[in-house]
Amino acid sequence: MPQMFQSSLEFARAQDATDTLRSYRNEFFFPEHNGHDAIYFCGNSLGLQPRNVSKYIQQELDDWAKFGVEGHFQAKNPWFSYHHFFTERLAALVGAQKDEVVVMNTLSVNVHLLMASFYRPSGKRTKIIMEAGAFPSDMYIVETQVRMHGLDPKEHIIEVAPRPGAYLIEDQDILDTIHATGDSLALVIWGGVNYYTGQYFDLRAITAAAHEVGAYAGFDLAHAAGNLPLELHNWDVDFAAWCSYKYLNSGPGAAGGVFVHERHGNNPSLLRLAGWWGNDEKTRFRMEKGFIPQQGAASWQMSNAPVFNMVAQLASLDIFSRAGLTALRSKSLTLTAYLHFLLMSLPEGKFEVITPAAPEKRGAQLSLLFNVKGREVFKALSEKGIIADWREPNVIRIAPAPLYNSFEDCYRFYEVLKSVLN
Repeated sequence: MPQMFQSSLEFARAQDATDTLRSYRNEFFFPEHNGHDAIYFCGNSLGLQPRNVSKYIQQELDDWAKFGVEGHFQAKNPWFSYHHFFTERLAALVGAQKDEVVVMNTLSVNVHLLMASFYRPSGKRTKIIMEAGAFPSDMYIVETQVRMHGLDPKEHIIEVAPRPGAYLIEDQDILDTIHATGDSLALVIWGGVNYYTGQYFDLRAITAAAHEVGAYAGFDLAHAAGNLPLELHNWDVDFAAWCSYKYLNSGPGAAGGVFVHERHGNNPSLLRLAGWWGNDEKTRFRMEKGFIPQQGAASWQMSNAPVFNMVAQLASLDIFSRAGLTALRSKSLTLTAYLHFLLMSLPEGKFEVITPAAPEKRGAQLSLLFNVKGREVFKALSEKGIIADWREPNVIRIAPAPLYNSFEDCYRFYEVLKSVLN
């Protein structure tokens, strides 16, 4: 990262001129405001549409028209094995082996399915540790999973919260809670990046601590997949799930993804909620009793691939493969640091950035907390062509995504925010 930033349009444009990823911006559609591209800082909520998506969708439409049901085997991308087209690129994206990942369902459905396998309370080992202030869906999932086992969520869910007066959760508090819970702990389920603050957690350390006390460790990577370098296999993570419509630019409601470590995926005795698409492919169409799970994460599949809900992800992963996550992370670090620098030069007292200042503790998101008039500021930004994200009760989230955002975007946002605050 540059040692010195400058708050000038000339500096921002100079950074863009040397950006080796700048051409990828042209591969996305931007919403317009008054005849110009809006400043889009909402990729942490819904990524932009890649321009190549229509080509990918048209291929499947053409094959459906041409082959009908025979498209399952004769289409250019045969639908029978459609989920296999993701594995190599997706495994590289999250640091997994090919058999450890699969695209299926949506995020909340996948977390439920995984918890059915990995939360099996027995004896005194009944507790779940999760982050206080997790995304509501995760809170609902964990609560209902506990209730399914006839247990009281108030007694069996332990939430780790920020210390009084703080917004961020200390890593040591997470590890201390895990060790203190000890052999009562069944599962740690945690968000890779907190949706509200943008804090990136030490997944490797959390996993190691959980394993030390004999518990499983699983993660909701909705705000981490496609945003941060992940090494799920090497970190020994038990399971993870993510959506694909945020940083992975796969469209609203797009199919999510799952990681299951090979030691579990290749263990047929581990309970799965069985569906016919998770059955061994060699015997799937025998239509016989007796679920035989195929190897790997794919055995958690319930139904055949929803092709039209997955195709945009193929288009997006094509872009990710060409750009490379290492280069994207490098740009993201600099881009987010530059935006942070600009925000810190604005008058104090109007807002505070509650995302960690340390670059290694955040991804492509900064959360601006307003003590007063946050809604009014958000509305004024929207009226001036800034597409950001409001989260109750008082935070504006902005996410400079390295695939399509520029340094000039950051500078222009800073100028607009400055004028609104004044």
